[in-house]
Amino acid sequence: MLTQERYQSILSMVNEKSAVTVAELAEYLGTSESTIRRDLTALDELGKLKKVFGGATAIVQQGGMNEDSVSMRENRMKEEKTEIAKYAACTINNADFVFIDSGTTTARLIDFIENNKATYVTNGIVHARKLVQKGFNAYLIGGKVKAATEAVIGAEGIANLKSFNFTKAFMGTNGIHIESGFTTPDIEEARTKEMAVNRSYMAFVLADHTKFRRVYSVTFSQLKQCCIITDVLPDSSYAKETIIKEVMK
Repeated sequence: MLTQERYQSILSMVNEKSAVTVAELAEYLGTSESTIRRDLTALDELGKLKKVFGGATAIVQQGGMNEDSVSMRENRMKEEKTEIAKYAACTINNADFVFIDSGTTTARLIDFIENNKATYVTNGIVHARKLVQKGFNAYLIGGKVKAATEAVIGAEGIANLKSFNFTKAFMGTNGIHIESGFTTPDIEEARTKEMAVNRSYMAFVLADHTKFRRVYSVTFSQLKQCCIITDVLPDSSYAKETIIKEVMK
């Protein structure tokens, strides 16, 4: 494999996983760890990634306003989403008044919820159906339906949320960044998320490690406003900003 081809393969893997080890890259590319270390040094000097002890991490990825469909996203990071969802489900108590945001990880959360004494509110169409099918006391907020995420958004939904006082909110996000906070591509969806976080006593963002260092167009919350439940934290500096639970550490 030519050096430039190897560089491109390394960058693709780093950007996909956010953080990789030298050993992982060596096995993936079928080359020596010393070669990988030299490649990482070169790519770090070019500003393409950040070399760290034992591996490399992706630099901030700008997501803009692009967003994949639910069908594309639900097949990514399945094992990680399952472990995140299992842990989050165990935090729900009998007296809780819970908001569940739209999203593929929050949809997975419902599969593991066993508490039928709590009350649930959601802006996810699929989420509402899953909650009702499990026999839970559930409400779907009103508003405009966004096809890409199957979420209810807009002024009417925000107005609905203003009257609620949630004990817990479980939120999805497209990006997590120390300066930019939690971000998403859609303005209306961001405002809906923002209201849900602001109306909650405790807010949890459910996100696998690939969401870190990504920045999308609209911030809906700063890191300190929400706890993060993730699989593995790719950068320890985030732990200085908020409470983080790693479920696959």
